[in-house]
Amino acid sequence: DQRREKLAELIIVHGLNVQKNQPVVINATIRDAEFVRLVTKKAYEHGAGSVQVNWRDADLYKMKIAYQSEDSLKEVADWQYDKRKYEQDRGACYLSLLSDAPDVYQDVDTEKFAIEKRAIAKKMGPLMHYTMNNEGQWCVVGLPSVEWAKHVFPNKSDEEAFKALEDMLYEVVRIKEDNDPIAEWKEHEAKLQERANKLNAYRFKELHFTSELGTDVYVGLVKGHIWVGGGCSTPKGVFFEPNLPTEEIFCMPEKTKVNGVVYASKPLNYGGKLIENFHFTFKDGKVVEYHAEKEEEALKQLLEMDEGSSYLGEVALVPYDSPISKSNLLFYETLYDENAACHLALGRPYPENIQDGCTMSEEELIAHGANHSNEHEDFMFGTREMNIDGIQEDGTVIPIFRKGNFVF
Repeated sequence: DQRREKLAELIIVHGLNVQKNQPVVINATIRDAEFVRLVTKKAYEHGAGSVQVNWRDADLYKMKIAYQSEDSLKEVADWQYDKRKYEQDRGACYLSLLSDAPDVYQDVDTEKFAIEKRAIAKKMGPLMHYTMNNEGQWCVVGLPSVEWAKHVFPNKSDEEAFKALEDMLYEVVRIKEDNDPIAEWKEHEAKLQERANKLNAYRFKELHFTSELGTDVYVGLVKGHIWVGGGCSTPKGVFFEPNLPTEEIFCMPEKTKVNGVVYASKPLNYGGKLIENFHFTFKDGKVVEYHAEKEEEALKQLLEMDEGSSYLGEVALVPYDSPISKSNLLFYETLYDENAACHLALGRPYPENIQDGCTMSEEELIAHGANHSNEHEDFMFGTREMNIDGIQEDGTVIPIFRKGNFVF
């Protein structure tokens, strides 16, 4: 299948944009070993200095959570921190490949999962700036698996479901047998940037969202905010694509300036648990009330991960008529579902969304109204009937969305 070759090429050349002699680190499940070999070969062919693979296996992880004590799960070895810092000090770029079933950790003890996640966040938190500040390239891509495909296409046979998911994953990253996906991505990037420039010109004080589900929320934006669409650049000017696919234009909320209620429009896959039909009520930026029909305990763990995980770090606009939305599919994977609907993220913001943010210290970012957290979790709330108004400093109201789509 020529599309696999094109995907590997797209990842290395456009997604990561691997530079000569640059280290590459790949995070992948053992299920995807064949593709990992292909993308590793492409990385070396394009000049990578080294390629390191971090393998994972869901069954082994479930055993870890089930059998290790809570005290053991709290221990994060120094070598894990040292290894990541070693990679970052040498300017590595990071690729994450996703293919696990959405509910792969459905039966995992929620509390023990949270204990380990907090321990890792505490230990590795000081190194998060590398990717959050775009100091090095990073890219997240999905690969098809039967386990995942059967959730998206439950009425098809294993083989039919896999093929259907495979075809869709290629389609949304603009890969066909007879096209040039990199050229198409550059054209797509230009359109996203053009719309981001329009939003930046308005200098909105806040956004007002309403939807047929009951969402009615005001989201204040930090002063000096910058809307970003598509790819990013490192301090050395290396352009890369963090998410394949991407349809969003995103910005930074002011931590304490979010008020109202938000109803999710799609399930959230958090830690392998599907949180469904949930809502949040925000007051002065903080989630003060919430409910979920399914997996509310997982939602509670997310909000209590640290002090900042109950505040917003990102607001993103995605038109209802985006390609992924038009597929009428629920992927049960945030990488895809967030590109079918407007979304918000609880937790840490991206410093690139504020002027000079990537050169600010954590304390300076906080002083400018940014949230601080070791968590960053997107959830979708955009709908077919969503309306968005931008409110400027003088009170002028500018329509942004009507019936789910941009009006400019």
